[in-house]
Amino acid sequence: MYIQPEKEHSYSREDLRRELIEKSLAAEKQKAVRKKSKISKIILVLVFFVVIALCVLAFLLIDRFSKSSEDNGVVSIDGTVTSEYETIIAENAQKWRESGNAIHQDILYSQKTTYDMSEMKDDDILVKIEVPTVDFYSSELNVTQSEATEDKVNWVNYEKLTPETRVVSIDNNYFFDTFTKGARYTYLTFTANDSDRMAAVWIATADQNYDKRLPENAKNGFLSYAQTGVTALVRAMTITLNEQAGGRGSWFADNIKDFLSSKDLTHISNEASFIDGCKGSTGTMMLCSDWRSLDSITAIGTDIVELTGNHNNNYGTDANIKTINKYHELGMKTFGGGINETEAAKPLQLDEKGIKITMLGYNKSSSTRGNGELTNGDTPGANEYTEEKAVADIKAAKTRGDFVIVDIQFSECYAYPDGYEEMPECDAPISGQKDFFRHIVDLGADLVIGTQAHHPQTYEFYKGVPIYYGLGNFFFDQTYWPGTQRGYILTHYFDTNTGKYLNTRISPTWYDKKHQVYLTDEATSESFIKRLMNSSPKGN
Repeated sequence: MYIQPEKEHSYSREDLRRELIEKSLAAEKQKAVRKKSKISKIILVLVFFVVIALCVLAFLLIDRFSKSSEDNGVVSIDGTVTSEYETIIAENAQKWRESGNAIHQDILYSQKTTYDMSEMKDDDILVKIEVPTVDFYSSELNVTQSEATEDKVNWVNYEKLTPETRVVSIDNNYFFDTFTKGARYTYLTFTANDSDRMAAVWIATADQNYDKRLPENAKNGFLSYAQTGVTALVRAMTITLNEQAGGRGSWFADNIKDFLSSKDLTHISNEASFIDGCKGSTGTMMLCSDWRSLDSITAIGTDIVELTGNHNNNYGTDANIKTINKYHELGMKTFGGGINETEAAKPLQLDEKGIKITMLGYNKSSSTRGNGELTNGDTPGANEYTEEKAVADIKAAKTRGDFVIVDIQFSECYAYPDGYEEMPECDAPISGQKDFFRHIVDLGADLVIGTQAHHPQTYEFYKGVPIYYGLGNFFFDQTYWPGTQRGYILTHYFDTNTGKYLNTRISPTWYDKKHQVYLTDEATSESFIKRLMNSSPKGN
């Protein structure tokens, strides 16, 4: 028999419904409380950020008001500032203030000029560099600073140079070799309170295309390429090597190595191969070089060896090939000749500091294949000139956009006198030379140079292109006549920023009875240039 527990409750359906409703209401109430708490937190965060934003805005307004209240400085110039820079300063001062910046105290600008950048102070602002130039046919190579200030020269921004003019030195400082001397440097200087120094610099420099490469890293802004005349370390030079030089092969370069090794690229035109046991001699036309004298070639920092000369096979083709291979082993490039006809005909394409130059070298002389001086098939020798070859080579180089230099071994001037006398007849182009060199310009060359003339010859400017008919001897033993002891080095300069050819420097040389080469002094150099100009076609 079932007995109901005393504490057991019985629920009606109505009681159960009421309990469920109460539980549901309790859950909704908790949910509403949580939602209200979340909204409160969001409101608090928003209020926080609004307060921060208002504080920042207030600070900016106060700072702006404070700055504006301190913007009492006057920007002015003195009487040295030209109108060009007066306009720049006035416009930039206005921009500075329009940007919400203050000028607290007066700023005063001056404009100055120097011929030596070491005179400038750290705060001075370089605004212009002008180089001294003369006419292409002038004999001037150097002027004093006094002459420069008297405007004996024409001042040109170096970026605007053209080949019709030549840059000269100031007190023997050549701008493209020294960078901080040899030019006219214009700069702005200012007087300002320490709090306005930033403003003073900005006002003078903002949005201006001043040359930022100088004085820092100037060398990398330009390419220098030196070309020399005939090299043949032969005959009497070997005697000198064994006697005065005491066997030191770099002897012949002692006085010229610093000048040439400082250039980015250095070229020689060597026409004598090196052999073991080469003997010293005089009077012979069979040329060989002692291996020790190769040190003179390396001492000047030679990068490029031209092989258009006609004596490289004098002691056999094996000696020529061995010499060429030695050049390559030393990291030197060759052109204008080679170990076979194919190699000899190859243009030399240079790409230095972004400047692209094609070197073309031809032998256009009495040399022949038959006498073994010109390359023929697998035989080494000089690169023979043909019209078809020159047209194709120059066209291909111009298509690549290269600057084209054509070097030529032309026939010699044989007006050599008896005894140690001058031979002015050889200063001028010889028969057929002027027309031929001009023809190379007509084909598209940018520079034409006679690199194998034993006697230095004149030069001219033809259809916008410089022609140098003969550079004379560089390393050689012809001390029989003063004319063959002379030569001149051409140093071409290019702007690596624009790729533009800027100018060519002429540096006359001389070698003495001991066969050491050196640069001649100013008076001798300018007398020599004046003599060459007397024989120049001058575009006629």
